[in-house]
Amino acid sequence: MLRFSVRLSVLLWGVALLTTLGYSISRLLVFKQIFLEHAGIPISQPQVAAAYQGANETRPQLIPKIIHQVFHNWKDPGNETLPSDWDHVRKSCTDANPDWEYKLWSEKSSRDFIEAHYPWFLRTYDRYRFPVQRVDAVRYFILMHYGGIYLDLDNGCKTDLTPLLYYPMWITDPGRGALSNNVLASSPHHPYWIRLTQSLIPYNYDWFFPYVTISYASGQWFVTAIWQEYHSLLPPVDQNPSIEHRQYRLMMDDREGADPSIYFTQERGGTWVNWDNRMFLWIGDHLFLFLLLVAGGVGSTIWGCLRLRRRYAGANKPAYTRLNSTI
Repeated sequence: MLRFSVRLSVLLWGVALLTTLGYSISRLLVFKQIFLEHAGIPISQPQVAAAYQGANETRPQLIPKIIHQVFHNWKDPGNETLPSDWDHVRKSCTDANPDWEYKLWSEKSSRDFIEAHYPWFLRTYDRYRFPVQRVDAVRYFILMHYGGIYLDLDNGCKTDLTPLLYYPMWITDPGRGALSNNVLASSPHHPYWIRLTQSLIPYNYDWFFPYVTISYASGQWFVTAIWQEYHSLLPPVDQNPSIEHRQYRLMMDDREGADPSIYFTQERGGTWVNWDNRMFLWIGDHLFLFLLLVAGGVGSTIWGCLRLRRRYAGANKPAYTRLNSTI
């Protein structure tokens, strides 16, 4: 009976470890595609400018001339006045694009828009754990509904954005890590946004860490995951080379030696930073040490479990030894 119970406990521990290992590997594969490999067509801002100059405006304009920005005042609800530095950044875009429509979405107008056009999402919208998740979500519905270019309030404009309007949709790629959702553009009702908005509820999960919850439930990790899913459903590139189904990644790499940013500036941001942001930044800067600590922690846990099992097995051994008797 003792041997059976020990074997059963070992079997259960093995099943638990294999299940945990399998789940961890599956999650790592998901995060691999979020951080390392991105689908779509990379295009630099100088390439966009050159294509516009060479086309002589013969290409059809696919994205409408609308600039969207969202301002939800978490510190002073109801006050829709932009901080002076952000108002200056906003003005850089309206001055550089005077013939464009400009929409600044407040907390009230954002909720009214969701309630009027997408009431099936209103319950999730209202119950988001962090206010920035509502800012994330509403921008996707706005682009799907109206089309145009969305800009975070800390992104300004250097020049006329018209050359960026001749693509079905594009997303920004900082050149490392996940894709970004700070500057986005699209024609109305693009299928990528349809898939993305329909995925917001299934992805709405609390991961305990604020940064992970925000990023993977509605932010840039979520946007990247859906980008990969969307492109995985497209026909292979070599199946019909004359038709291009993939969408574009506008490069916005600020590292030295990268292509310059012709169209956008980056100003003060970080309004949604939480306590765990610093922790993940530290992990990124000390990745080898972090992996060493994780490996040490896992090894110590396994060693401790094995010692406990041996001690348990030893404590339950009979205090006598049966002698073989001979007649």
